[in-house]
Amino acid sequence: MGGNGPAPKDPNRRQRRNKDALPQTVLRWERAEAPELPDFRIERDGDLVEFVWPERTREWWQMWIDSPQAEHFGSSDWQYLLDTALIHARLWRGDLSAAGELRLRVAAFGATPADRARLRMVFAEADGADGGSGRSGGPSARERYGATKLRSLPGGKSAAEE
Repeated sequence: MGGNGPAPKDPNRRQRRNKDALPQTVLRWERAEAPELPDFRIERDGDLVEFVWPERTREWWQMWIDSPQAEHFGSSDWQYLLDTALIHARLWRGDLSAAGELRLRVAAFGATPADRARLRMVFAEADGADGGSGRSGGPSARERYGATKLRSLPGGKSAAEE
């Protein structure tokens, strides 16, 4: 005689319904060095003039080069970020219409804490801050309370009374 409850599900029907529709493509990792912000010319009033990067964009570019994320950037990432630098320059020259596109692009690289959380990025220092002990640095419960035995307080219910 079987136990209580519904019969077990047919093993052929026990499968995730949310599995990936397409298999992953595994790529060979290729780390790339950050390019320099390029020198180039733009057309202004019918003349070609040297483009000057805003100082704020140069600082922004260096921030990305120095970021922890940069060690995971490949050549296509740097090229995309280079195009994004042009949008950053537009914003810092007063073109506020560039703000939305800039925000979308830098979010893909983990620019803010919320972006990093969405991308499931964590800083390795947080993992290693406890020296691998799995502790916060404060005393453990065992150290705080020692070999103290647990006892019930007056007025509490025992397992037999429940």
